[in-house]
Amino acid sequence: MINRKKENWFRMLFVWHGSVLPGLLPRLLMLFILSVIIVFLHGNIFSYKIPLNTAPLTLFGFVLALFLGFRNSASYDRFWEGRKLWGAQLNITRSLTRQSVTLANYSTDEPPVGAFVQLLIACTYALKHQLRGTDPRADLEKRLDEEHFQIIAEAKYKPIVIIKLLGEWVKKAKHENRIDAVQQARFDENLDKLTDVTGGCERIASTPIPYSYRVLLHRTVYIYCFLLPFGLVDSLGWFTPFIVVFIAYTFVAFEAIADEIEEPFGLETNDLALTEMCRMIEATLLELTGKQLITTSETSKRFID
Repeated sequence: MINRKKENWFRMLFVWHGSVLPGLLPRLLMLFILSVIIVFLHGNIFSYKIPLNTAPLTLFGFVLALFLGFRNSASYDRFWEGRKLWGAQLNITRSLTRQSVTLANYSTDEPPVGAFVQLLIACTYALKHQLRGTDPRADLEKRLDEEHFQIIAEAKYKPIVIIKLLGEWVKKAKHENRIDAVQQARFDENLDKLTDVTGGCERIASTPIPYSYRVLLHRTVYIYCFLLPFGLVDSLGWFTPFIVVFIAYTFVAFEAIADEIEEPFGLETNDLALTEMCRMIEATLLELTGKQLITTSETSKRFID
């Protein structure tokens, strides 16, 4: 995800990185060339004049803009819901870490607290990899002991297995009289919330916008753009290619943005910055236990007391 400081209005006109324009250039160039050919032929195909004017294009363009607005709203709702779920992941893991430090009868430097926090961190990274369909082994191996890593490595739904291990930690603390029944219930409540976050993210990732709806809108946008030169050629002449490209950029860019953000957990430019969120969650949980995350490179990290 691109996080940039707010630019002034003039510089925004020339922003390239993070814009969908680079991916649209081949399509816009094709429309420009088609428009030039149509102007050269004066709107004729095989000596037949296409009797198209701006009236139907105006009406059709208004309806198409409404549908694109609904499409973008649906995609942004998915993006924003994903962001809220990851915000909840941060809050819940902070609460669980605080409870392990203040409610359980452990000091922050005892191994059980460290093991609990490392499981929470591993759960966050495992969720990121599950949503993106990437291999979590490298991130989990650095953050888990051998026993836990072997258990989790073989699991299909790794975040859920880690939540189960967190529940077993709470159960063991109760049996050792480190916490009482009320405190155990408070731990369990947050673990349930952690499960809800995982399930909510899985729902977004596994339920895309209906394909037939996307295909219909996609076809409609491009048919409209291909018809534009025939409706404008008589009134605009050689200005037609430039006006067509400008209008097409608006419609095609809206569709491209909607396609990009409807899957908020992916790796595209405007998707959620899950890796940075994982690192931030890791850093704040370690800080709660008196540790600090030291980054020596993009891929090498170590912990210090």
